[in-house]
Amino acid sequence: MNCPHRPLLLLTFVLTVSAMPLSADELYVATPLTEKGSFTPGIEGPACDRSGNVYAVNFEKQQTIGRVTPDGKADVYVTLPGISVGNGLRFNRAGMLFVADYMGHNILQIDAKTKQVSVFAHEPKMNQPNDIAMTEDEVLYASDPDWDKSTGQIWRIGRDGKVLRVASNMGTTNGIDVSPDGKTLYVNESVQRNIWSFDILPSGELVGKKLVKQFPDHGFDGMRIDVQGNLYITRYGKGTVVIMTPAGEILKEVDVLGARPSNLCFGGPDGRTVYVTEVEHQRLVQFRVEQPGLEWKRQQQH
Repeated sequence: MNCPHRPLLLLTFVLTVSAMPLSADELYVATPLTEKGSFTPGIEGPACDRSGNVYAVNFEKQQTIGRVTPDGKADVYVTLPGISVGNGLRFNRAGMLFVADYMGHNILQIDAKTKQVSVFAHEPKMNQPNDIAMTEDEVLYASDPDWDKSTGQIWRIGRDGKVLRVASNMGTTNGIDVSPDGKTLYVNESVQRNIWSFDILPSGELVGKKLVKQFPDHGFDGMRIDVQGNLYITRYGKGTVVIMTPAGEILKEVDVLGARPSNLCFGGPDGRTVYVTEVEHQRLVQFRVEQPGLEWKRQQQH
């Protein structure tokens, strides 16, 4: 049937829909950033620099760190020396990239200007440093699981590179981060599926261990915190990122297009893009959220 007013009606409808604001649900939709297979199954990290580039380990081959632009173009940033293989990554405000080197029992540092790789901290008693958290004054905490024994510990690394064990006799410590006020450290245990909090003393030591939440199924891996203190945790095996309050209330769970998300970070022009390293398809995926990441906000204060 011929309807002379149909094009006008259709145009009006399109304009009306396009002017509608995105709902919160529409924000939490993952899309691929890099091609499938662009990383090895060891894809981990990630971390964003002040220019919005995303860094993740084991791009194309083991021992590398890849750099990915916001539009998905990737290249090798550096290749780590010797036996070193990276895992968790963190930038400080000056642009220094810190790398948890699980093979060399090191925390490495990479100079942004020269790309020179050096050992910031070495501790032979580490099992395999896994992920890194950074406080406001740029002290590091590193999770350190022993996968064979399903145990783990936590190390504090001062700005001078001195290493102190601040928690032991734990499960498989993995994702780790610090609250916005700097008074609480959170760490999850992959095998045991626990999320713990500790009070951070002025000395940097940890006390007051408290169970925040235990999940009944699937593992954990990386963990990051937004500016409101909410925890974003990768559910390894379930293929989601769960968003949770500091009290353990589940706010949302986001499908990340692959069963094995390993870690995540915040970036983008406003700090509201979450980048996830995904092992099943060996790629980075991304989704938008409502609040910026804490680490991103601190980088902007440099």
